[in-house]
Amino acid sequence: MTTFADLGVDQDIIDALSARGITDSFPIQEQTIPLSLPGQDIIGQAKTGTGKTFGFGIPVVQRLGHDPAPGVQALIVVPTRELAVQVYEDIDMLASNRATSVVAIYGGKAYEGQIEQLRAGAQIVVGTPGRLIDLAGQRLLDLSGAAEVVLDEADKMLDLGFLPDIEKIFQKLPAVRHTQLFSATMPGPIVALARRFMSSPIHIRASDPDEGLAQANIRHLVYRAHALDKDEVIARILQAEGRGKTVIFTRTKRAAQKLVDELGDRGFNAGAVHGDMSQEARERSMAAFKAGRRDVLIATDVAARGIDVDDVTHVINHTVPDDEKNYLHRVGRTGRAGKTGIAITFVDWEDLHKWALINRALDFGKPDPAETYSSSPHLYADLDIPEGTKGRIATAPRTQAVKTRTRAPERAVDAAADGVDEGHTKRRRRRRRATAADRVGETFQDGTEPADGADTPSGEGSATEGAGTHDGGGTQHRDGKPAAARRRRRRRRSDAGSPTPGA
Repeated sequence: MTTFADLGVDQDIIDALSARGITDSFPIQEQTIPLSLPGQDIIGQAKTGTGKTFGFGIPVVQRLGHDPAPGVQALIVVPTRELAVQVYEDIDMLASNRATSVVAIYGGKAYEGQIEQLRAGAQIVVGTPGRLIDLAGQRLLDLSGAAEVVLDEADKMLDLGFLPDIEKIFQKLPAVRHTQLFSATMPGPIVALARRFMSSPIHIRASDPDEGLAQANIRHLVYRAHALDKDEVIARILQAEGRGKTVIFTRTKRAAQKLVDELGDRGFNAGAVHGDMSQEARERSMAAFKAGRRDVLIATDVAARGIDVDDVTHVINHTVPDDEKNYLHRVGRTGRAGKTGIAITFVDWEDLHKWALINRALDFGKPDPAETYSSSPHLYADLDIPEGTKGRIATAPRTQAVKTRTRAPERAVDAAADGVDEGHTKRRRRRRRATAADRVGETFQDGTEPADGADTPSGEGSATEGAGTHDGGGTQHRDGKPAAARRRRRRRRSDAGSPTPGA
């Protein structure tokens, strides 16, 4: 393996990488870094999860120097908020031993913190097109000195319709600059963009472009599943031997939240990332997943490119993706950094035509997915699920919480088992308390309801009609207070001039 020192990377950046356990370079880094460090424009093409961020990030940080002047000198444009956060964290790590400041600029968060960092002199900006144009239009972001420019995930920007915004951003950049463009695929509009805004770029492919359509280190399993059985199937898959962090993709935001609730009820530690969540909630959920506090993440496609976690072992497609590109983007969350992974796709009966197109495009040779249920033996065999596994697990904290919440209902169940309903049980308790009151002489003075209406809720009637005492004995008022205490209160009112009984 080629080390970063072999590629000419500065020692302080090597130390920052080593602190993260990164010592050897990936093929895309080996090919791009030596050319990009002197200032050559680069078009980097490689499948997801192959280290493209360090491929462009190391040259950007190193070219700015150890102590760059305040002000925006480098701009990295990404298509989604989640990817902005991920790239920001990686670039900030690379610059951790330098006086270089990095800021993330994206929507869904307050302007104030981002503007404050810009005014403080941040030199590297990582941002999404919309917020970048917004701040630049307000003259809060000056890009005229950004001589280092990177477009990351350019094909995704094309899919999201960001190319007009990219052209607006390039108009605000200096004419002389060092530009890098990275993309998993190179459709025609991206090639045209590169020709317009790059100077004699070198096109580098980390591998053959046809390789990796179905990555060799990812095992692809496809099942024709019933919609009402999917949750049960997923719950059993999550108990497979060797299952680590797992990403589940759903088609809609509602389906994502419903699955989070369902898996949480079954005892799994699941989080979500989807468009109905606030940006802060999405970031917290993603951070918990990366840190291992949650081992299941349920996401819609908008978050797919921002899930950059090396130890994802399983990806589950709750519904079949729309096309082969979307499929590759989803399953690319596993099998990263040379590790192996498992991709599982559920195909509904009405989506068989979609799967047929994906199967043909990726040459899977699986035109007819096996009909699969949660009890199917081949499901257990394919995924190494222990025999006898059911779709629900129980953890100690959750069990204790359930016991605390359900203590009263359990008592009712126990009473019912003895042939006594819960209401009868309560009446027996009140009768025992009333008997105890009789023993100490705490009875009404004349055995009847007090005449003072202030002691009786309005419109409730008297105790002798069955609304006040539990058994007509006159020993216990409906509010549970002893008769003697009520008698003393009545006498005090009489002394103060209140009407006396019988007046």
